[in-house]
Amino acid sequence: MASQPLDIAQAQALVAGHCRLLPAELTQVDGALGLVLSEQVIASYDVPSSANSAMDGFAARAGDAGRTLKLIGESRAGQPAAISVGEGEAVRISTGAVMPDGADAVAPIEVAEDHGDTVTLLEELTGGRNVRLAGEDLRAGDAVLAPGRELGPAELGIAVAAGRAELQCVRRARVAVIATGDELREPGADLAPGELHNSNLTTIGALVRAAGADVVLTSHVGDDPAATERCFSEALDQADVIVCSGGVSVGPHDHVKGAFMELGVEERFWRVALRPGRPTWFGSRDGQLVFGLPGNPVSAMVTFLLFVAPALRAIQGRSPQQTASSTLGESIPRHPDRDECVRVRIEDGEAFATGPQGSHILSSMSLADALAVIPRGEGSLAAGSAIELLSLQP
Repeated sequence: MASQPLDIAQAQALVAGHCRLLPAELTQVDGALGLVLSEQVIASYDVPSSANSAMDGFAARAGDAGRTLKLIGESRAGQPAAISVGEGEAVRISTGAVMPDGADAVAPIEVAEDHGDTVTLLEELTGGRNVRLAGEDLRAGDAVLAPGRELGPAELGIAVAAGRAELQCVRRARVAVIATGDELREPGADLAPGELHNSNLTTIGALVRAAGADVVLTSHVGDDPAATERCFSEALDQADVIVCSGGVSVGPHDHVKGAFMELGVEERFWRVALRPGRPTWFGSRDGQLVFGLPGNPVSAMVTFLLFVAPALRAIQGRSPQQTASSTLGESIPRHPDRDECVRVRIEDGEAFATGPQGSHILSSMSLADALAVIPRGEGSLAAGSAIELLSLQP
């Protein structure tokens, strides 16, 4: 364990080194959004299963414009016409309806005159016009989704079209979210002097869910060593990842580190050369990941995005976030000893600070489009300098 604060990259590497992929489980397709596939999906059917119409119109044989054809039936979606189309004949057809035998093209309603019993085609009808072929989307027996694929709306639709109702996916991480501090009160409660509403439970819980994980426990514990240890013991019994805010510094009422170590959690690092978020703590126990984040709201969010979010992505099988860059639209002072995550808004491709950057000013996050990582150093980082951007989406 280093005695000096770690660089951001060093701390992230230590977290990554303790991340283990969660097991797979069978998941209903409707509940698999955002999960990562752990099996290959094979199409059970051709999609479409039969040639069908891409338009509302008239199914007929290819031929010249100006023909008047006898209407001999109708093919509707889900109700195919059990007839065969010969020369001089046509069938009314709906979008998605199966093409009747003998017909090889569809004339849209817009290029036909419907006379009730007959129809006159105003344009030449070429073979295959407005016809979707069987298997044009998926072929039975083909691999249509590979292991490791993150499941978005389109992938879920493909899985269903391929005949699947359940999928083997890396399961969602189970996360316990804990806030510490005697001064914290429930949302909406009346406040006495020195008290604060407990925004971190809500904010961190929302970040966990945005990262695709499940919050299995939320808890507030006061500044009491025994109560803190009991709360953490319950969390360790339920969760893959524990995220605690507050109580990680060196004050007489900071009990987080000691309580976790009493429960067998091994400290991996404490303190990062970061502003805000220097007193961040990370430990692990038998594959469980434990994060002690600072209590100030912005510090908690910044350190979650830097350390917790990449860990949740890794253990759930998701790819790392793509990095982005920008240029500063204004000069920003640098901290001599710590890299700083400045909340910025992006205007015309340039980054501007959202205003005061105190770690207690949560409104600076709501005004931001991203975090700009300002490297430590003397003086200021000049306008026009290239900067790395960190997404606010975990």
